[in-house]
Amino acid sequence: MVLLLCLEVTLRKFFQSGLPGAAPAVQHLVLVVGMLGGALAAREGRLLSISTLTHFLKGRARLWAQVWSGGVAAAISVFLAVASLEVVAGSRRLGRTFAYGIPIWVAQLLLTLGFGLVAWRLIRQAGTTWRWRLAALGLAALLLVIGGWPGWAERWEWPSFAPEHLRWPALVLLVSAIALGAPVFAALGGAALIFFWTAGEPVSVVPLKHYTLTVNPTLPSIPLFTLAGYFLAEGGAGRRFVRLFTAWFGHVRGGPALITVMVCAFFTSFTGASGVTVLALGGLLMPVLLAAGYRERDSLGLLTGAGSLGLLFPPCLPPILYAIIASTSTDARISIEQIFQAGLLPGLLLMGLAGVWGIYCGPRRVGQERRFDRAEAWAALKEAKWELLVPVIAIGLLFTGLATPVETAAATALYAFITETFIYRDLRLFRDVPRVMSECALLVGGVLLILGVALGFTHFLIDAQVPDAAVEWATATLKSKFTFLLAVNVLLIVVGCLMDIYSAIVVVVPLLVPVANAFGVHPLHLGIIFLANLELGFLTPPVGMNLFLSSYRFGKPMPEVIRATLPMLGVLAIGVVLITYWPSLTLMLPNWLKPPG
Repeated sequence: MVLLLCLEVTLRKFFQSGLPGAAPAVQHLVLVVGMLGGALAAREGRLLSISTLTHFLKGRARLWAQVWSGGVAAAISVFLAVASLEVVAGSRRLGRTFAYGIPIWVAQLLLTLGFGLVAWRLIRQAGTTWRWRLAALGLAALLLVIGGWPGWAERWEWPSFAPEHLRWPALVLLVSAIALGAPVFAALGGAALIFFWTAGEPVSVVPLKHYTLTVNPTLPSIPLFTLAGYFLAEGGAGRRFVRLFTAWFGHVRGGPALITVMVCAFFTSFTGASGVTVLALGGLLMPVLLAAGYRERDSLGLLTGAGSLGLLFPPCLPPILYAIIASTSTDARISIEQIFQAGLLPGLLLMGLAGVWGIYCGPRRVGQERRFDRAEAWAALKEAKWELLVPVIAIGLLFTGLATPVETAAATALYAFITETFIYRDLRLFRDVPRVMSECALLVGGVLLILGVALGFTHFLIDAQVPDAAVEWATATLKSKFTFLLAVNVLLIVVGCLMDIYSAIVVVVPLLVPVANAFGVHPLHLGIIFLANLELGFLTPPVGMNLFLSSYRFGKPMPEVIRATLPMLGVLAIGVVLITYWPSLTLMLPNWLKPPG
């Protein structure tokens, strides 16, 4: 993908002619990465789940929970694989190709292959022995028979097995599986399948929407920017940036806190999933804070909270996804450039508030314990100069129009690869680079599984006219823009606690944008409010993702992590309130940079 896009840019720049078929080829390679990466995530047992109940179960209770959740999730994956075959059959009848004469149906077979592999891996992960795995397999087979595959539903004579009579029992079964640890993609995909099936609609809509999303022209920017972030995180960039910011800011009061905020924001902007930031930088930054005299509790809270900063800065993935979903599923027309312009000042505000809190809770006499060392500062700057150019390249190409967002992502990934592999030599070409790319594919595959089936679920909600009903209810109940924005903040904090940020964007944005439009809220302003609230969701008890990752990374019990993070949560909540009720903070830059006419 990187090579095709960089070749496209080069040919267009110097020969005024691009590479034929490059764009659709890259879009379908996203499908390849997504489905095989999802299967890889299932093999490693790293499909995202929102339940924490299994952590408290022991012995046979835990094994039965794994069997139940794994069997239900595997059945959902098989249903999706079978429904994908209907999509393949439809495309085969049309006989269309996407690039270089390759039929579209050949690419769509990857849907069947991917969902089938995920189902098999879910069965394998359902137990440590084949006795338990066979139990999960038997449960999945029973659900497939009840659900009418392969063609056995017509043989049932009892009216109680008619699809319309099974909606609520199926939903109860799905909720129980989710509570016992079924992956998020199975939760959303299962809900979509149940609603379509019991409404008498073709379930092939779900994999078709998955295909439509993964071949979206803008979507390749997500795996490519993620790859750039992984090259930086797995190389020595973290160590060099800690040294750089320590040399330049470590001598001032609160300097270590400022270092933590800036380094974490930089990495989150590239990795998108803030959990990577906590895991990759926690071991580097915690000793810096403790050595500077910070209390362990304050250090833990600052690191956990700072892991979600940077979510509004380019080239972070959630703003890109918001722009794609808001533009494709509603009447809003938002470009990636506009959403990043809108997020710049709010992002700096959140960073500033976090930095001020870090200075306040820091030791009072740290400035006298360390002096500015000019030689060390310039040496650290010289060492990190190549990595400092990464955001310059990304932002420069993105905002100047020299390359499309997808081409910008490819150029950034290529530059990060060259920098870490050939300039710093932190990554070995044949040993480390394949491992880093596999790890990136695992994350991207897990995310795209969620996004694709979530879009199918959203399609059902739109077909059921849920957004129209929401607009009607909100305009009748909420009497002012002020109360609407307050309700939005409360709703999104709850959503951020219960859903991962990617599925929340795909499911909630199409419902919320029309309501916001009815109250005169600009889609860009709504987008930054949305993302800032979900940033809080990473820290909100009881299921904020950063809380779990911080507990795992630092070996601290969850209650201790929650107590340490509450001050940071309060500080960032103040920032969210300012972003919500100060719209010019968000709209100033997009209006200023808007092209004339």
